Amino acid sequence: MMNKRSAIQIMAASAFAVGAGGWLSGCSESKPQFSSVDVTGASYAKDFELTDHHGKVRRLADFKGKVVVMFFGYTQCPDVCPTSMTELAQVKKALGADGDKLQGLFVTVDPARDTPEVLKGYMENFDPSFLALYATPDKLAELAKDFKVYFKRVDGQTPTSYTMDHSAGSYIYDARGNLRLFARYGSGVQVLAADIAQLIRSVP
Repeated sequence: MMNKRSAIQIMAASAFAVGAGGWLSGCSESKPQFSSVDVTGASYAKDFELTDHHGKVRRLADFKGKVVVMFFGYTQCPDVCPTSMTELAQVKKALGADGDKLQGLFVTVDPARDTPEVLKGYMENFDPSFLALYATPDKLAELAKDFKVYFKRVDGQTPTSYTMDHSAGSYIYDARGNLRLFARYGSGVQVLAADIAQLIRSVP
């Protein structure tokens, strides 16, 4: 039969073990919890070579030190594209002083109509620091395959009144240029701002 002294010793040892466990878990590095889809370590969408609306060739390394949000769309899109870019501009404002650490990129899937001048005007509707990127049709097809992005022309009543079906979502890279998240369309400003803020804080 266990005496009173032995019982007290066991209780004390158990209490210490629980306390130590809590202390150790509190000091260990916890994995960030994102609302967007965590695609860290993905083998696709690692880089690109596109021309921006200023005529400068851009690669992912050009934006090192910033969290990059990359969206595929076209300027005549009636809903998904302007909504996504408006939300991203609002996210930048919501980040406050850290807003300068966010780089928005818009890749057109309609280079035939989205000329550099059109793209420049389109970006100015949202945020002047955002860049629109384009490529030749052949290179765009290769890029879409590498990024697992879907787009297809849907003919209209006239040769120039066509629309473009396309994927609706954004790739998010951390400040080291690593693909980390895929944000679904309609995630909302608060969700995106929270996820991007975590990525900004994760890099010293």
